[in-house]
Amino acid sequence: MASALATCDMASVIEGVRTERGWSQGDLARAIDYSQSWVSRVVNGQQSLTVSQVHDLARRLGIPLHLLRFGGGPPPQAGPAEKGVDTTRRRDFGRVVAASALLTATAASSAAAPPGAPAAGHRSVNETTAPALRSITGGQRRMDAGSPARHLLPGAVAHVHLSEHMLAQAHGTPFHAELSAAASEASGFAAWLHADRGDTGSARTHYRTAVVRARQAGVRLLDVYMLGSLAAFETDTAQDPHLGLGLAQEAGRVLGPSAHPTARAWLACVEALAHAGTGDGPAAVRAIDRAEREAARSANTDPPWPWVFAFDEAKVAGYRALVDVRLSRPHEARQAFAEAFTPRAANAKQSAVLQVELASAHAEAGDVDEAFRLAREALTTGMRFESERVIGRVRAFRRRYQGSRPRCAADLDEQLLSLVTGVTTSG
Repeated sequence: MASALATCDMASVIEGVRTERGWSQGDLARAIDYSQSWVSRVVNGQQSLTVSQVHDLARRLGIPLHLLRFGGGPPPQAGPAEKGVDTTRRRDFGRVVAASALLTATAASSAAAPPGAPAAGHRSVNETTAPALRSITGGQRRMDAGSPARHLLPGAVAHVHLSEHMLAQAHGTPFHAELSAAASEASGFAAWLHADRGDTGSARTHYRTAVVRARQAGVRLLDVYMLGSLAAFETDTAQDPHLGLGLAQEAGRVLGPSAHPTARAWLACVEALAHAGTGDGPAAVRAIDRAEREAARSANTDPPWPWVFAFDEAKVAGYRALVDVRLSRPHEARQAFAEAFTPRAANAKQSAVLQVELASAHAEAGDVDEAFRLAREALTTGMRFESERVIGRVRAFRRRYQGSRPRCAADLDEQLLSLVTGVTTSG
């Protein structure tokens, strides 16, 4: 034990404690609030430990931190029984010895828990908590494709509260970063649903929380995903493309040049939409061309977390169409829309958003009947899913149209009127 403490060999330390106390591995796992499989990996030298985990285990087992430098001399040469221990981990543990005084101070500080906080040995988080929370968010995101935001929002907001509660429970444990990431995802999805319901204030609040939690997690792709999502929201929903462009460019700096093609293609599309919103056509075209190249790369197969769906050429075509509409290029927009609408099943609400943009392109090209047909079809989808995002875009399309009032326009007006009054107009 003295040798194990001198080298911070926590595998031997916890195995020695287990043997001395006559515990099984299951007893040990319950005592330190970790899973038995995790304990087994540590004992067998298959699980590397961070400084925080060393500190946490010592505290939970009641081992004074100053004993981790017991002996003070150089570590003994590894014998046959130690060959399974990771040498890199041993070097990392050397830093723990040098920082033992700092860890002791941290232990004293963490002992002063806020009123009402659970005892250290009775926390409700472990290595399964963050994956469980993330799987819930992933399921909710998939359900969004076919469910009204009104139905999903109460559960999503409750999930945000649960994630934040678990994050608070994880303070001072090795799981804090993972739970920050889980809380970021939960807030990001709640923001998306609030935006769909037309509640931009709540959406912005949740997006900002998502960005903060992603930064706390220290996960680059998650940071980029939340910054890019906020950029898209500010550009397309809040109608502030200059702010959106600044956020997208910051996300690009965080992302770096060697990221997964899905991330690079998606962020380039967000940036293109912001450039188009500011009226910078050449920059928008360059960005969307870059997105096409990234999406076509052979490495763009399975999307990386936190992306749930693939970001392929059809998705890029949809963004190109949006850019062309904003740059008043209706004929190019219609061609891009034809590539974006693929036969496979798609998110109905997202398709409706594209239909409204396509309606704008047809109206600008002079094809009024087709424009209003698309707008009515999108409105029907928006009403079915109670999506204020879709309904608001149809209203905006109608306000922008300044031509004559043919029968197709009158039909859309009646549909919009019935939406406001709740009374269906007989035709």
